[in-house]
Amino acid sequence: MEWLRHGIRPGPAGGGLPSSSGLLPHRLPSPSSPCLIQTFPVTIQIFPCTRRHPAMSVPHPAEITPEERGEQILGEFDAAFGALLAADPDAFRVKFRKMASSAFAFYRGAACLFYADLERGHTARGDGAIATGPYLDERTSRVWIHGDLHAENFGTYMNANGRLIFNVNDFDEAYVGPFTWDLKRLAASLALIGHSKALSDGQITELVRICAAAYRERIHTLAAGAQDAEVPPFTLDTAEGPLLEALRHARSRTRFALLDSMTEIREAERRFSSGAGSVELDAAARYKVLAAFDGYLETLPESSLARPDSYRVKDVVGRRGIGIGSAGLPSYNILLEGTSDALENDVVIYMKQAQTPAVSRHVGDRAVREYFRHEGHRTVISQRALQDHADPWLGWTELDGAGQLVAEVSPYAVDLDWGDLDDPGRIAAVVADLGRAAATMHGAADDGSGHSLVPFSTERAIDAAIAADEEGFAGLLVDFAHDYGARARADHQIFVDLFRNGRIPGL
Repeated sequence: MEWLRHGIRPGPAGGGLPSSSGLLPHRLPSPSSPCLIQTFPVTIQIFPCTRRHPAMSVPHPAEITPEERGEQILGEFDAAFGALLAADPDAFRVKFRKMASSAFAFYRGAACLFYADLERGHTARGDGAIATGPYLDERTSRVWIHGDLHAENFGTYMNANGRLIFNVNDFDEAYVGPFTWDLKRLAASLALIGHSKALSDGQITELVRICAAAYRERIHTLAAGAQDAEVPPFTLDTAEGPLLEALRHARSRTRFALLDSMTEIREAERRFSSGAGSVELDAAARYKVLAAFDGYLETLPESSLARPDSYRVKDVVGRRGIGIGSAGLPSYNILLEGTSDALENDVVIYMKQAQTPAVSRHVGDRAVREYFRHEGHRTVISQRALQDHADPWLGWTELDGAGQLVAEVSPYAVDLDWGDLDDPGRIAAVVADLGRAAATMHGAADDGSGHSLVPFSTERAIDAAIAADEEGFAGLLVDFAHDYGARARADHQIFVDLFRNGRIPGL
């Protein structure tokens, strides 16, 4: 039934609460006058928050002056971006203008500030190490996490088996740390999206609770030993609503259209087109990139090397104009022969300098830090751990002593589109699926993933931690979502004023 799939249990008078399909009901205090929000196909009943755990990580906007907060923002940005900004200020002008466009865009680009705020909050409360807190123990504070799990980091990809999958994407910030950090970052992003769509605080509360309930249910199902058929991935056969729309959009795209937008045929061979963000390389730079490419080939699984001709290089260019999170990082596109001699089957891969994940600055575990050779190795190993049947072109290498991430420029990558997603019922269905996807990701990267860094069952560890305080789990995320959503909206205005008034050093 629809209400069960989305983690909503019908209540009195058609109301609904997040639930675990009867497995783990949320026992919430009953309000004297709950708010009812009419949605299709159910009515959502909103209950006020009861704060059981300290959620806020920095002072509320009313408790710190804009000038003081501005200095904190400048300090964190300098620590995270200073060297890259000095090397390529134009790239950061573009990045910061994108971040200035909305509170959510600012939040996306300011993971460094988010984790610094978490640490400030732990220090202010006297909680000790940052990896302590509700639901965290020696295991749940040491699981593979995405590191930047916000509501726009979900989309489609073609897996190694040729199936289109909707799942978490963009693993540039992945690391090992507390699982609640991922969930807090996701919850705050939902609050920001809800606010941008003029949803009430009560509606935002319910969305976060639905996401938390879906995550909790999926973790419990995985911990109980569910088989793959019981928890299938989101595919063209299993997804619904906006997730299915994204998958169908991805299916309609073609490799030929991607190649046509980036390349041209010259003298019966495909080459990159000039312009469109591409930068021609001199002979020395081309040689270095090709040498790094040879190193990349050694990192691929044997299954990806079945046809050696697939990796014959046809052309190499530098590239500009990449996303908010990659400003200032050197990047290249490489055109390959692909799976056959046909020009329409050529493949474009990118090689970019991998970044230091923001979360790593706040995790003091030496064993984690020393596990990775460099940031390119960390990104790839993390993605392979967190994502079943990852991109077969995914690998790493080094260039000029810096770790590089290498992956396909895929025609089948389509991000979840929040632009036309305005109906509260449809949003509720989506956030439930995002909660399930996050749980599946956390459950994938453990003792069964082939890596020794997390040598235990993460889903069982997380399941046991939540079971110790079922009632508080959703409330912790709700409180944090509202608190940090308000903080991020205020920070966005402070950042815009700093930027437009020339207060950011180097710009």
